[in-house]
Amino acid sequence: MERRLAAIVCADVAGYSRMMGSDEAGTHAAFKAHRSAIHPIILNHGGRVVKNTGDGFLLEFPSIVGAAEAAIAMQVLMAERNHHLPADRAMQFRLGIHMGDVIADEDEVFGDDVNIAVRLESVASPGGFAISAKAYREASKHLTVPLVDAGNHRFKNIKDPVGVFTWSPEGAQAAQVMDAPALAQQYRTAIVGVLPFANLSDAQDEYFSDGLTEDLIHALSLQSFYRVLSRNSTFAFKGKNASTRVIAREIDATYLIQGSVRRAGAKIRVTAELIAPETGEQLWTGRYDRDIGDLFAMQDEITTNLSAAIATEIVRAEASAPARPTNDITAWDRFLKGLSHYYRQTKEDLSTAVDLFREAITLDPKLSIAHAYLATIQIQSIQFGWVKGTREMWAEAMQHAETSVRLDPRSSFAFSILSWAHAMEGHDEAAMDAAKRAVALNPYDMGARGVLGICHFVTGEHRQAIELFSMAAQRDNSDPRYQWAALNAFSHYLVRQYDATLSWAREQLYVNPNHMQALAIRAAALAQLGRTGEAAEATDVLMSNYPTLNVDRHLRNFHWKRAEDIAHYREGLLKAGVPASKLTLVQSGIKRAAES
Repeated sequence: MERRLAAIVCADVAGYSRMMGSDEAGTHAAFKAHRSAIHPIILNHGGRVVKNTGDGFLLEFPSIVGAAEAAIAMQVLMAERNHHLPADRAMQFRLGIHMGDVIADEDEVFGDDVNIAVRLESVASPGGFAISAKAYREASKHLTVPLVDAGNHRFKNIKDPVGVFTWSPEGAQAAQVMDAPALAQQYRTAIVGVLPFANLSDAQDEYFSDGLTEDLIHALSLQSFYRVLSRNSTFAFKGKNASTRVIAREIDATYLIQGSVRRAGAKIRVTAELIAPETGEQLWTGRYDRDIGDLFAMQDEITTNLSAAIATEIVRAEASAPARPTNDITAWDRFLKGLSHYYRQTKEDLSTAVDLFREAITLDPKLSIAHAYLATIQIQSIQFGWVKGTREMWAEAMQHAETSVRLDPRSSFAFSILSWAHAMEGHDEAAMDAAKRAVALNPYDMGARGVLGICHFVTGEHRQAIELFSMAAQRDNSDPRYQWAALNAFSHYLVRQYDATLSWAREQLYVNPNHMQALAIRAAALAQLGRTGEAAEATDVLMSNYPTLNVDRHLRNFHWKRAEDIAHYREGLLKAGVPASKLTLVQSGIKRAAES
């Protein structure tokens, strides 16, 4: 056990028991979705989740300013997410904030100051927070929002009265909605059918359910991983009472999407589900409650959320599907098997995936997506420290990325990987051009948005990079093609927000405990914070995983535009005790000195 000074934030949902009583499954799903959305905010401010409870969570921050700023950002985001929901479905957090001496034991924290934060949460207004006077005095000069003095409060099992200040957001702007382009997409694999969404309201609302279905067909068709059947194929089943298995066999669909639209006054509820019709398995389900307001903007927002969620689940389902029984080995079979290994994200599995992707390309040199994934693995393997980044390997990765674009010039994923390869090589203009092309091809592709962030990052525009990385992490944090946590760690390091760096590095290491760049940036951030003992321990872990690593070799693969960014990172690594160069260079110097 150890004692340390910390800022504690306690959160729960106002009226959670009532909401669970009326819709248990929907309330639980909504809570998880909200919690995932605010998680990047916690990490960006250097915080960590101590534990999750049934209707809330407990957070620890190294700084009370970071804790208060995170609380404001969380509540503003929640106000935006609740804006379109009916009053009975809006989910509002109450937050309590305090700072003081805590006991840390096995990643949990205890003590009176933790209990005070828990008690403060009970007096916070829904959608706002209550902060102790002690914490407020420390944070107030850094906050840009006004707080209200709520006087002294006595809390159960707390000896002395606690001064309380409160804050609630006055409102929040609606989230920006992306415009959908009008480009078709080339198919590659699974066939997806979007059945007409059922209109559960008056006949006059039929136009909305049909329009939503058509928009979703269009949005999904922008993905290059699968083929989406046209409106004519699926609307033939509108109003017919046929099973999904029968429909799927009729139109030869691998996956079906079906849903419903219900309107009540100024409110609309949309439900949707992704089904594997042959087994009847429900792979994904979602529900969206919105105010009608601007009808087209609301329809676009629902389409964006639906397509982003469904596209990811289809790729995951295909990657994990059992091999098809056949004696005819095809390029696509090799690719899918490679994809299943790629999703496991171990050094051995990535090596196996490389071999399988190469087999797929040998069987079909025109398989664009195999080239794109092979380039992705080659870049990641260098960044993870699992292979040596030779000039030949970088050239091969670039060649595969360029080939992928040439074979499928309407694939946002192909352009994203090409942009990433250019960015890693220091070709800033080419990287930005390819990233903008990727976003234009498919604004629903969060990976493309994040790669645009990489372009801003390598040119030193770190605030723009953090915004794009955080957006991608909120909507698409489970895609192994992109390492948003590691990228966010580096961005925050270069703006000297070292606590946030540590939070994002910790997040990356949860997924991949020996991620070389995450281990390195963690050591550098600890050193910059003056936590020399912890920095030394972090360096020991880094060097035990990568014993031949040295600063010169590590930085050879960094082509950042600003020399001061490279110098700042180098400084942190050297402070942490990472060797500057190969030992043989030192020995050569000694030998030259002896001979002189």
